[in-house]
Amino acid sequence: MEFRFETEYNQKGLTAMARALRKTIRKKHSRRSHVFGWCIVALDILLIALRWTLGELWTFQSVVTLGVGVVLTAVLLTEDQVNAFFAQKKMLPGTASVKSVFQEEHYTSVSAAATTEFRYEAVWQVCETADYFVLLLGPQHGQIYDKAALKGGTAEEFRAFIAEKTGKPVVSIKREYKFKGQEKPT
Repeated sequence: MEFRFETEYNQKGLTAMARALRKTIRKKHSRRSHVFGWCIVALDILLIALRWTLGELWTFQSVVTLGVGVVLTAVLLTEDQVNAFFAQKKMLPGTASVKSVFQEEHYTSVSAAATTEFRYEAVWQVCETADYFVLLLGPQHGQIYDKAALKGGTAEEFRAFIAEKTGKPVVSIKREYKFKGQEKPT
């Protein structure tokens, strides 16, 4: 059996990969980072409230403290999109469009920059979102496969195939937010 995908590594796909990494391999680290970040935001709010109770409404320090709190809150709420943005900036030229073929012994990815053959043993975790299959190869690396471009079988058949070949269960990653112009998940 052979499955084929054509995938564009765009903001939407990279966000799905960042979310899969955060919810599986990086779960413990992510939780610690979020607790620390929200503690800093709470401290920011307390410092601003303290300054206002002392009658120092808009000093330079309170404006800076407020700015730090707003930026940190925005980053905490959009962490996956921010990670996807920076991942897209680090991509090598010619790697944004990838054609992949999954065969019995291995799978191959072909981009304008390179052709790479992967063994299923290299996969740490297999995830599935509403639109993508995500293969995680480590805490900093993953690959996405667009379900809409799947040829050679159905998503259910590919799910069973990849679970068998990697020996890993397929973890379902629920969407937490939607992109502009997309329907809300059911």
